[in-house]
Amino acid sequence: MPDLANHQSDDAPIDASKKRDAAATAAAQLPEGKGDAIVANAVTINRPAGELFAYFRDFANLPTFMENVERIDILDTARSHWVVKAPAGRTVEWDARITEEIPDRLIAWTSEEGADVANAGRIEFRDAGARGTVVTVTILYDPPGGTIGRIVAKMFQREPKIQARRDLRRFKQLMETGEVATPAMNPAQHEEMGL
Repeated sequence: MPDLANHQSDDAPIDASKKRDAAATAAAQLPEGKGDAIVANAVTINRPAGELFAYFRDFANLPTFMENVERIDILDTARSHWVVKAPAGRTVEWDARITEEIPDRLIAWTSEEGADVANAGRIEFRDAGARGTVVTVTILYDPPGGTIGRIVAKMFQREPKIQARRDLRRFKQLMETGEVATPAMNPAQHEEMGL
């Protein structure tokens, strides 16, 4: 797979850069590629690759920074069940299977048969020396409802391109500061304040 992080500036959506071809090449190399929409983003996080990989690999951690993920049920060492918020108060679900794993470097996955949203992807962790680690996420998915579904999802801020960029920013915040900045108090803070 080409080193996408070297083909665009850090923290910029790859598909918005001049290197769309690099993102398309990456999509072609996704395991059992599913769908026609690609999401590709990269961010530099000031933490070691091994630490980031370990946090991400424990899928139970992902809802802590993935805004639309309601829950992930671990089925076994290679499979998990995802429940994700969709537009209009709905949810979509799928089982995902890890198709490739290189400790401290990459995790690739694909959804299994019967997924509400067929998808495949990979997350890569590349050492960036004193700057930390470049984390690159590439996702190929088949949006329910095709183009219309994608437009509706975008209107409700549930479109994977929007979410992947936001989730990577939240992952960076969490890993660098220990918390995710939020614009308002969360329920625990309301309770703590007696509100």
